Amino acid sequence: MKAIVFDGTGGPDVLRLVDEPIPVIRPHDLLVRVHAAGVNRADILQRMGVYGDRPDYGDSLVPGLEIAGEVAKIGPQAEGYKVGDRVMAIVGGGGYGDYARLDSRMCMAIPESLTYVQAAAIPEVFVTAHEALIHLGELKRGDWVLIHAAAGGVGSAAVQLAHAMGAKSVFTASGEDRIAGVSALGGNLGIDYRKQDFQAAVMQATQGRGVDVVIDFIGGPYLDRNLRALAPGGRLIQEGVLGGSEAILPIDLLLYRYLRIIGTVMKSRSFEEKLAMTVRFRERWLPAFETGVLHPVVDHVFPLAQAADAHRAMEVSGKFGRIILSMD
Repeated sequence: MKAIVFDGTGGPDVLRLVDEPIPVIRPHDLLVRVHAAGVNRADILQRMGVYGDRPDYGDSLVPGLEIAGEVAKIGPQAEGYKVGDRVMAIVGGGGYGDYARLDSRMCMAIPESLTYVQAAAIPEVFVTAHEALIHLGELKRGDWVLIHAAAGGVGSAAVQLAHAMGAKSVFTASGEDRIAGVSALGGNLGIDYRKQDFQAAVMQATQGRGVDVVIDFIGGPYLDRNLRALAPGGRLIQEGVLGGSEAILPIDLLLYRYLRIIGTVMKSRSFEEKLAMTVRFRERWLPAFETGVLHPVVDHVFPLAQAADAHRAMEVSGKFGRIILSMD
């Protein structure tokens, strides 16, 4: 099969298209003929060596953490799927190839109305957004949430989930076009973070109360304002540190307003935890893609052979939605 690998770490040019053996499945596995794979920030960090020279996430040394494709072979203990079924899933590596193996319990059936490319834009970001927003953030109908980087994959998914459950969102993005795009997904108030103070905007929108939940990917530079934007009892869910990890924590604010800071990242979770996250999302939200309540947002599609170009596009700001690799 054709697959993307890299020898050593560095820039996008280290990615190479090579011939690799088709994965050997384990008892609970499905072998999936991959039609499309999502490109994620973790793939960039893996290529750069942040996780070590050759990190193994359990399924393959080939990069790629989410796929959409067709079941080609079934392990003896795998249940619920048959050869030919269209499936999407989070995988422990192996997404950037013609075939990938994955534990059948991590699978989700692709809604009939979606293409493989659209389906590949769902698993990682929607499961992550659901975990942060609803399971950890405990967002409820009528609550307010502040969502940063809302034009990105997880951010745009979080905006849709908040809207679908009847919560109200303030979100940050850059540029009128991207703000308009996120608003069309159900965002209530868009803030251009380059020109406006999101903390002041939150307080104005909520009549001085603050939001119940903050979903943040930026980290250090936003910590103080994120906490001050929270209502008493609010929860800051920290998903990333794109802007840096160093900050001064106003502990008095944390104490007197009984705030919570919860860190989460899917990559470091155990298989059992990832499975529980997937099941929680699948049982509550999968039918919403068929009805159009939720939909994947795709910015650009690259053929597998142009994985380096896909990574370059991922590293440039200004995207709206996901970048996908197509094997078709």
